[in-house]
Formats: sequence, C-alpha cells, structure tokens
Amino acid sequence: MMQLKRTYFVAALVLMLVAGVTLGAVAGGRTDRPPQAAAPTAPVLPVQMPLNTGTFAGVAEIIKPAVININTVSKGGTPGSGGRTPFEEFFGEDFFRRFFGDAPERIPQRSLGSGVIVDASGIALTNAHVVEKATEIEVITLDGSKHKAKVVGADKKTDLAVLKLDDGKAQFKFARLGDSDRMQVGDWVIAVGSPFGLQATVTAGIVSAKARNIGQGPFDDFIQTDAAINPGNSGGPLVNMAGEVIGINTAIVAGGSGIGFAIPSNMAKKIYTEINSKGRVTRGWLGVSIQPLTAELAKSFNAKDTKGVLISDVIGESPAAKAGLKPGDILLEFDGKKVEAPADLQRTVGLAQPGQEAKMKVWRDQGEKTIDIKIGEAPDDKETPARPSRVAPSTLGLEVRPITPEIARQLNLKSNDGVIVARVDEGSAAGDAGVQRGDVIREINRQKVRSMADYERLTKDVKEGDRLTVLLQRGQMSLYVAFTATGRG
Repeated sequence: MMQLKRTYFVAALVLMLVAGVTLGAVAGGRTDRPPQAAAPTAPVLPVQMPLNTGTFAGVAEIIKPAVININTVSKGGTPGSGGRTPFEEFFGEDFFRRFFGDAPERIPQRSLGSGVIVDASGIALTNAHVVEKATEIEVITLDGSKHKAKVVGADKKTDLAVLKLDDGKAQFKFARLGDSDRMQVGDWVIAVGSPFGLQATVTAGIVSAKARNIGQGPFDDFIQTDAAINPGNSGGPLVNMAGEVIGINTAIVAGGSGIGFAIPSNMAKKIYTEINSKGRVTRGWLGVSIQPLTAELAKSFNAKDTKGVLISDVIGESPAAKAGLKPGDILLEFDGKKVEAPADLQRTVGLAQPGQEAKMKVWRDQGEKTIDIKIGEAPDDKETPARPSRVAPSTLGLEVRPITPEIARQLNLKSNDGVIVARVDEGSAAGDAGVQRGDVIREINRQKVRSMADYERLTKDVKEGDRLTVLLQRGQMSLYVAFTATGRG
C-alpha cells in the first residue's frame, strides 16, 4: 500500500512540474506562492514522515534494537546421561557409590531464548520457562554488546518473567507496550527473536485468533498468530504495525506450521507492574471448586443449557462462603462478564484486584439469583491449606485439568472423557512411575474417569501408602502405570 502511495506521489510531482508549478517551498511542508488554478491536485505525503513507516521494514527497524538474545546456564545432568542407566536401575545407587564414589559433577546446560526491553533502565520481559533454574543469564543486544541480567521475578502461571539488565547507569533502547485488546483477527503483526540462536530474526503474519485456551494454565488467554515462531523465539515480542509490543511469544504447536501463541500485552503489563513494584503477583480468589457443565449435569440441575460452570465445592470461610455461594450453584456471570467455561471464571477472577466488589449471577433452584461478593487474595501455592475432606493435590504429585473441546481437537482425542495432566511434581511417585504432562487419565484403579468430578471422587480419600493403578492415554497409545501415594514433600 505504501509503495502505491510513493508511486502516486512521484506521478503527482511530474504532473506539477509539467504545469510549471514551483516546488521549492514544498519541502518545508508549505509554499509561499499559491499553485496555479489549472494545476492538477493530488494528496501529497508530508515529506518529514519516514517513507517506510507502517511497513514491515519500518516496524522491524523500530523494534529490533529493543529485542535481546538471552543465554542461560543452569545445573544439568551428569556427563553423558539422560537419566539413570539400566545398570543403575538394576544394581541401585548405593552399589555405584560404594564402588565408584559419588556421581560426577553435573554438567552446566545452556539454553537460548529471547526477550524485549520495555524500560530505558534495562527492564526486560521474557518467558518464565526461558530463565527457569538459570544460574547465570547473559543478554546480547542488537549491537552485539553483552550484559549480565538477573531475574526480578517470574510468574509461572502466565509464563512471564521480568529481568533487569545490570549495566550501571546505561540507557537502553526500549519498546512500548501496546493495547492488545484493540488488536483484531486479521491485523498484521511481526515476531522478532532468536530462533535456533539466529539473532534479530523477523517474521510476519496476522493475528489468527484471540482468547485462545490451549491448556497451559488457568489464565490462558493467548493471541494466536501465523507469524513463524520457532524454538528460541520464546520471550520475544509480537509487534503491531505501529511498532508496539502487543504480545510476548510463548508457545508453539509441536509439529504444527503457522500456529504460535503469545501472552497478550495487557496481561503482561499487569504482571510486570506487580512484579516490579511488589516483587510478586497477587490474584483474586473466590474459594470454590468448579467443573464444566455437561448436558447431563445441566439436565439434572434443571438448567436452561450448558452455559455456565458448576460449583462442586465451597471452601469454608472463603469469600464464596461468606457471599453465600453453595455447591450445586451454576455460575452464569461474574462482574458483568459471561461465564461459559471454567477457564473464563479462573481468568476473570485471577486477574481481578483483591478487595474488589463484584456481582455474580447464578442459577439456583430453577431460577437466576444475583449475589454480591468481595474478591479475596489467592493464597500462595505453598501456603494453601490442605482440605480436611480431601487429599491435597501434592499427595499424588499431579495437577489435572478438564479436557475442553479445544484441547480434544489439538490432541486428536475422540471424546472429552478423562482429565489431562497439566503438571507433574518433580520427584513425585507419579512422575517416577512415568506419568507425563499432557497424558490423559482414563481410569484410576479400574474405575472410569470421565470428568474432574470423577477424578476428585476417586482421589479424595487417597492417603499415603495407598496403591494406585492408572490407565493413561498418550497420543494414540494407552498404558497403565502403578505407584504408591506419598505424603507431602
């Protein structure tokens, strides 16, 4: 489009020269002599505006100086090992220590990622997984200069981390954070980063979709783009045609082409501001357990349809309990926003400010009811009290989530039955038995698991020492794993 404007501008100049128009004063944006009446008129671009503004080249020129290549060093495994060898499994670690001494020193492992500077003082944003467990962080800017960096804070639930480049009083070139809510499907964007270590790589595409839930966590609200994103792009910016950061690239679909996801800049801005000012992220909290509202459940509760989420439990003395919410309530709206799936409620409440007043619309006793609630502050994961009526999640070492239609499509599942493993605690019995993130749990102790309600029913009375046999689906393969439940680590 800009090329067309430039061509039109040249054509207009030629016509004006032929007509004898004096152009001497046009370069300053004005003329001292009015143009002749017979001269053809045409819109003239202000010459002080860079000709490449609004083009991919122009946006790349603006953003690249603020994009950084991140090199991290973390503690790795023993030399040449990818885990325990068959010999170690057979003889045991004590045998090897007795005859060969302690294990050799762990080899540092290196990884590459990207980031973007958002403040002249050297504050940068990247993904939490890029700097997780890093013992050293080195940042390389576009001009090739190297800087040490430290983690100011990280939020694993949104996969965002804040870095501070350590360079005294140096002023860094930085990018502006734009308004991701204003982006529309079909808008042009570019992604910048260091895929496979290739610094300052620029790719272009469009916003393919918004508000994507891909099962990464409770606050999934990703921007989907077809701009090429590859390993090493993680943490780099997704930029609009004004040169503003509207997303932080974070995930790709394995084996997919043209399917990448970015954390919206408005969410990143909230997380970044809280980490920078408080050193941590505070989130809203209701104190309820929720599950999807299936057609069968909707029928049993005499609901109009399956829109809404079913409250299966209310924690005592929580904001929900104080507001009068009850198990069996179907939550339809929260703070004026429709709630059609558990992720909608988790995201809306989690991003709300603790102490904020909100109105909820629920379905109860075959009618709608409005309830006022004061949002609480979510307790830290380490401070979350164990529920007396059910085992704490860490007893099994698993965090699971319901299978949404979106997840079922992405994993090519034939149905939404089961629950998907979102996290496996390091060193847990389940992890040692082979349970992996992304596995679908179909059975526990030969009993079917069709929903979160089934999973909670079958695990709520599990205690330390109980034996579990779990049927997993991994891709197109089904397999059983068995392990003994352990206490808190």
